[in-house]
Amino acid sequence: MEQTLIIFKPSAIERSLVGRILSRFEQKGLIITGMKMMKLSEEILRRHYAHLVDKPFFPSIIASMTASPVIVMCLKGVDAINVVRSMTGSTNGRNAAPGTIRGDFSMSGQENIIHASSSQADAEIEIKRFFLDDEIFDRLPYSTPFYYEDAEIQL
Repeated sequence: MEQTLIIFKPSAIERSLVGRILSRFEQKGLIITGMKMMKLSEEILRRHYAHLVDKPFFPSIIASMTASPVIVMCLKGVDAINVVRSMTGSTNGRNAAPGTIRGDFSMSGQENIIHASSSQADAEIEIKRFFLDDEIFDRLPYSTPFYYEDAEIQL
């Protein structure tokens, strides 16, 4: 099974959407292997959004992502990265399909509720950026066989 990182952004925290969104991931069958609340620093945001640091809108990313604490979470499941990105929807909430997290809860490209890793390589880097090794728990809930067939659990 693969792991992915999500961040409940300040727009999710301040709008009290965490429980509603978290329940979607759990109902889908994704497994929480790590979760914590933290205040992001400009330093960690510069590393996390290194590909955007030179963009004119980068200061607004800093302002948005430091407006309140965030919740970072590691989720595990078969094809977890693609599943989570599909559930999350398009980056701009106005363009996200209804039924997706952003489609249901966001009207913005900036205040778009949640970050999700875009690839296996990104997920590995991002999980290490936000979690220490002993903060990730390799676990399979008792309900796992009711979400996957035996052959899939071995992936």
